Amino acid sequence: MSGYRFDRLKILVVDDNPHMRKLVVTILQAFGVVQIFEAPSGDRVWAMLREVNPDVIFLDWQMHGMNGIELVKMIRTSSQSSNPFVPVIMLTGHTHIDHVRQARDAGVNEFLAKPVSVRAIMSRLVSVIEHPRAYVRTKKYFGPCRRRRATDEYQGPERRAATTEPVQETAVA
Repeated sequence: MSGYRFDRLKILVVDDNPHMRKLVVTILQAFGVVQIFEAPSGDRVWAMLREVNPDVIFLDWQMHGMNGIELVKMIRTSSQSSNPFVPVIMLTGHTHIDHVRQARDAGVNEFLAKPVSVRAIMSRLVSVIEHPRAYVRTKKYFGPCRRRRATDEYQGPERRAATTEPVQETAVA
């Protein structure tokens, strides 16, 4: 952890449960994060994104109104999105593999299962800083590269070449 200037980060924490928001905020403050913004819903976040311009978003999946998956899709694909490259760390109690895939396919950078721990939050935050993934655009997807390991499983017509130019790399800190 030494060498990180978390005090320079702007982090947005989105969860409709005020206790969970407080827990995540308290952990981030313990890391030295000073600029923390909170929102109770996806609808509220959409209105805040342009003015806050966060470096990282911690986002709950299941919320009243617009859920986290819908919000990530809007952030990644809407022409009105202020920053489609912002790293999103999804928080959820839904950890079935289908949920992980759905979050990945929406454009989530990292996935974090509830209940959260200090170590897990630090791990995901450091991951989006130290290992930013290139963003890719296909006919059906825009977001961080979904490849986490080298595999030749998919051989279809839209398979990317082994070496591609990234759309843009993110630098958080």
